[in-house]
Amino acid sequence: MVGPNGNESSATYFVLIGLPGLEEAQFWLAFPLCSLYLIAVLGNLTIIYIVWTEHSLHEPMYIFLCMLSGLDILISTSSMPKMMAIFWFNSTTIQFDACLLQMFAIHSLSGMESTVLLAMAFDRYVAICHPLRHATVLTLPRVTKIGMAAVVRGAALMAPLPVFIKQLPFCRSNILSHSYCLHQDVMKLACADIHVNVIYGLIVIISAIGLDSVLISLSYLLILKTVLGLTREAQTKAFGTCVSHVCAVFIFYVPFIGLSMVHRFGKRQDSLLPVIMANTYLLVPPVLNPIVYGVKTKEIRQRILRLFHVTTLTSDP
Repeated sequence: MVGPNGNESSATYFVLIGLPGLEEAQFWLAFPLCSLYLIAVLGNLTIIYIVWTEHSLHEPMYIFLCMLSGLDILISTSSMPKMMAIFWFNSTTIQFDACLLQMFAIHSLSGMESTVLLAMAFDRYVAICHPLRHATVLTLPRVTKIGMAAVVRGAALMAPLPVFIKQLPFCRSNILSHSYCLHQDVMKLACADIHVNVIYGLIVIISAIGLDSVLISLSYLLILKTVLGLTREAQTKAFGTCVSHVCAVFIFYVPFIGLSMVHRFGKRQDSLLPVIMANTYLLVPPVLNPIVYGVKTKEIRQRILRLFHVTTLTSDP
């Protein structure tokens, strides 16, 4: 790459500084973070295993939950191993192409997860507002197509991202303020006009996260309208089937929106806040989602208790 003054760009790699101001504590902070990552992976793998092996759970709601768990594993894995290498081994450098790959993975997987959350909201809407049509509307082939559409949509929206970043000259600092590569963080290092990147980022957020959140809100307004006309017992049952998904929506969207707001309107010198929010955004949802579904969903909770009960019995002498 060549800078605007004809100088050769030095951005063949970037430097990830981890937690600015907490460099001495990073080694010890890595232990609880690694523990949370392992909990996230094991928890989501447990959800996938239970739904996969229990034929009675081969329903749209649980299949979408499997998709959500798989995406949570991939999202946390796209950043945590490198983060651990930074904290434990001071491996702060990341090659330019590896940074682009990590950036594409994080943002595209986030778009896929947003689409799956929207699909789960649609599933709840049909199940509660049109229960007699649920089995015909959300068939297994259709659920599979929705999952494939989520993957294609997330990848397609982020496909221009590496291209746009590669067009930028980097002749200033190559030090990133996060523990992994984010589009908002990388483009600020460019010594050129980044309006195209900013506009592209806004278009992606509005067309993906923004649209999905509006449609999810609309689906729950329609669900609420229907539920209010039911008996008290039916209302309790209907709300019970929605609680886990509502929690998952808030767990995903609140950190994402907060991080976007801080990047767009926050001051760069307050660098620790967006770093903590970014780490929270990629680690907390994968940790909390299986816990929420394990506690709030009766069928999942019963299978988990049965799984560990059987494991305990087989391990006893």
